[in-house]
Amino acid sequence: MKLHPAKLLFLQILVAVAALAVWQVGATVPIGGDYLLPEFFFSKPGDVLSRVVELFVSGTIWKHLWITLTETVLAFLIGAIGGVVIGFWFARKPVVAAVFDPYVKMVNALPRVVLAPIFMLWLGLGIWSKVALGVTLVFFIVFFNVYQGVKEVSPVVLANARMMGMNERQLFRNVYWPSAMSWMFSSLHTAVGFALVGAVVGEYLGSSAGLGYLIHQAEGVFDVTGVFAGMFILAAFVLVIDWFVTRVEKRLLVWRPQAASEQN
Repeated sequence: MKLHPAKLLFLQILVAVAALAVWQVGATVPIGGDYLLPEFFFSKPGDVLSRVVELFVSGTIWKHLWITLTETVLAFLIGAIGGVVIGFWFARKPVVAAVFDPYVKMVNALPRVVLAPIFMLWLGLGIWSKVALGVTLVFFIVFFNVYQGVKEVSPVVLANARMMGMNERQLFRNVYWPSAMSWMFSSLHTAVGFALVGAVVGEYLGSSAGLGYLIHQAEGVFDVTGVFAGMFILAAFVLVIDWFVTRVEKRLLVWRPQAASEQN
């Protein structure tokens, strides 16, 4: 069953309103003499919204938002392009994939929080240490999906394409690439969030600007409202970038029946 876009949007907004209502009641209405969500630890929706508006109206947020956006976009682009290129290469070169397989798994298993201080030591406290951390998160998500997408090409389709005389370049364009694109865009939706996580975690651990820096500063003075305001802006930030990725996906995957039906 497919919902009408307007009805789907209404239900999504309804979920948000219900969550905010529970938050407001839990922070302001005592139940059995105690608050379910004490204001000292959870603030209130109205206070958080006021802080968000204040940050934008005063212009305080724009510098930090731009720095985090720059780090996120760079990490996303570098990690995604690297994941696509290496994923295709490994999928088309089984010997190379077999040789590097244990090393890829080993590097992927490293905790990213451990890598953050190392990147800061190597690259300093500027944006590139945050970009490097984001790249390590994005790369493996895209890499594994592209690798699997190329490997999932139907042998029958591949054999028929070769029988029609397609060379490697034509196979890449008409067989491998379409097969991998669905997997790739599926991973990009997840990678957007991880690119932002890498940037914010890096800023949180050591920076003088950015949304992670703002959240860290608010935590340092027990400003719960400021912390939730920063997290709210981050959540909205991810939704905007994910919307952009979805628009690009719909334009590039028009050959899919699902995508075509959504546009009609």
